[in-house]
Parts: sequence; structure tokens; C-alpha cells
Amino acid sequence: MFLLIFSFYLSSLQITMKMVPKMLSPLVRDWAPEAFVISFKLETDPQILLDKSRQALEKYRHQVVVANVLESRRTSVIIVTRDSQTPLSLSDEEIAQGMEIEEKIVSYLQGQHTAFIEKKG
Repeated sequence: MFLLIFSFYLSSLQITMKMVPKMLSPLVRDWAPEAFVISFKLETDPQILLDKSRQALEKYRHQVVVANVLESRRTSVIIVTRDSQTPLSLSDEEIAQGMEIEEKIVSYLQGQHTAFIEKKG
């Protein structure tokens, strides 16, 4: 992960990129171990998307990865958990109506979060 730093010097723009630590590990392990944590995985190669998503779940021990491919990121995603993968996509009609994939993501994840809370409580 990179932090972009923008600086302005006498009407010129300088962009500096600095490495920053991944925050998922301390978030899940130390700061909010009981939280429902979601991460996002964007890949250019659809052949590695699910493997990378499952690797993230294993490494960071969180609940959900919203995975998508760059070329179709606005119309389809796969919701990946330790034991499932659920594709969500917009139909041509939904696209024509101006619907955005985020609406389906939020709706689906609300249900997942509710189930997570009920299981904990």
C-alpha cells in the first residue's frame, strides 16, 4: 500500500509515494478483533482473483473480501468468504436504469453483517 503525498512548489506539483504498513492485521488482531471486517481486492487477471482473495482471508483472518476485476469493476464483483463465493452483477436493464454495483454490495453485506452479529450474540 502506498501513501501519496502531494506538494506544491512555486506552481509545480510534486508527487511522492511512500510505503505504508498494511492496516488489516492490526485492525483484526488488536484494535477490533470482534468486528465484521471487509477488504477489497482488485486484480487485472481474473485467473488469480479468487486465489488472491482467499489468501487475504487466510493472512488477515477477517470475514469478507469484495473481489473484482479491473475491466468489469463497475458491473460485477465476487463476495468471497472462507466458505463461499457469491457473484453479484448488474443486468443490462439495471445498468440502463443507472444502478451502481455498490447498491448490490451494500445490500448483500448488510445481510452478512446481520448474520455475523446474530451468530456472535
